[in-house]
Amino acid sequence: MVGKAVFLDRDGILNELVYFPEQGVVDSPFTPEQMRLTPFAVDAVNRFHELEFKVVLVSNQPGMAKAHFDETTFGMISLRMRELLRKGNAYLDGEYYCFHHPNGVREEYRKVCDCRKPKPGLLLRAAKDHNISLAQSFFVGDGLVDVKAGRAAGCITVLVAPTNGLLLRLLAEQGAEPDYLVKALEEAVRIVGDVDKLHPSGN
Repeated sequence: MVGKAVFLDRDGILNELVYFPEQGVVDSPFTPEQMRLTPFAVDAVNRFHELEFKVVLVSNQPGMAKAHFDETTFGMISLRMRELLRKGNAYLDGEYYCFHHPNGVREEYRKVCDCRKPKPGLLLRAAKDHNISLAQSFFVGDGLVDVKAGRAAGCITVLVAPTNGLLLRLLAEQGAEPDYLVKALEEAVRIVGDVDKLHPSGN
């Protein structure tokens, strides 16, 4: 039986971004200790499961390509994320990562690939692995690359971002207008539930 999924970006959706004052940048967690879930992450994952969606993580993670950390540390960061979700009885049905970057420091990860968002490779792979209908699925992310990847795969797209004139202009210029634009993850949960009622599986 073909299923449906809510695909989630990781940084900024499931977990908090981290400010690194030395470099003056905001980035992904570089250590397990820096991994902190966003306030509504556990509730959102549980609610999506209650709505009978699989919940699948789809994320660009070029930290190893940029030599911010090694494979062991990345595994520990991911384990920490799963442990934090489990404390709230939440879980992910799958995790799909692109570790590549075209300008990566580490040669083994320096490449132009078909899995780095905005390309839809990870979504297509997840759909095949889990027998998911992409047309009945949602991609919830906080970046233009998430919207573009979701659209390319045929998903319903939900962008979680503060609304401002610059963002709206960029969305139009980049051809990345989401199906829904919301300010918080909890609003995305409501959208998924409402749209699913209007278009239940099989209809």
